[in-house]
Amino acid sequence: MNSSGVGPVGPAPLLRPVRPGFWGQLWRFALIQVQCCVFPIALVAGLALTIGVWSVWDPPVARYDVLFGYALVVQLVLVAMRVETGRELAVICCFHLLGLGLEIFKTHMGSWGYPDPGLLRIAGVPAFSGFMYASVGSYICQAFWRFALRVSHYPAAAMVVLAGCSYANFFTHHWLPDLRVVLALAFVAVLWRSRVWFRVGLRWYWMPLWAAFVLIGAALWVAENLATLLGAWRYPDQASGWHLVHVGKWGSWALLVSLSFALVAAVKQWEGQLEPDGNWPTAD
Repeated sequence: MNSSGVGPVGPAPLLRPVRPGFWGQLWRFALIQVQCCVFPIALVAGLALTIGVWSVWDPPVARYDVLFGYALVVQLVLVAMRVETGRELAVICCFHLLGLGLEIFKTHMGSWGYPDPGLLRIAGVPAFSGFMYASVGSYICQAFWRFALRVSHYPAAAMVVLAGCSYANFFTHHWLPDLRVVLALAFVAVLWRSRVWFRVGLRWYWMPLWAAFVLIGAALWVAENLATLLGAWRYPDQASGWHLVHVGKWGSWALLVSLSFALVAAVKQWEGQLEPDGNWPTAD
């Protein structure tokens, strides 16, 4: 991650100036990240609360059904509070549906399963599962707003193609060679010049866009471990007891993030937050 006092022109500072310094900026960065994660944090809190309740009581309604209603309310509250715009909601819903389609396919292939009962299911998959993907899209939308994100040298067409191929590979690798490594290398090559700029207080920072995907993928892998611990879903090798999800899922999440980013970027490019030619000032 690199920093500079100059950067792309963006909206007014999100927070008032505080004492400069590494630890102050790191603390501010962490606080903004928590704000960006409001939807994912709410979902994890719901998982933790419901598993606690269902472990000591047997309510008349299934836990998965309650989680669906809870996630729907959280989504509606975020929209009502204007934390998410109408265009962003449309993108989040699109990723929700893409994620739900992936869930239906993967559970039927035996990649993972949902052990608890529930009435609100789509092709055997609990309806709440799509909100877990929606929360990823929500995080990216929030990051664009709260960090005043700008992306330079953004190859929009190549991103759409690679993101689409990555999504397709989640299906085709059951019969054809798994191209995750090839796709990951292709992303690094295509995004080699792409920088994502973000602002913490009054100071701009940047990192390679492909590195941002890797870091978000790592965070999602951690979240996945927490979600499986809380009984959201279960992998076949966790049938006899919980253990860490295979670290290879980190790469899978990083690739899936690219799809969510491409969807959000379609809106943000129209709003002028992506620059294909890299005309913004940069810092070496």
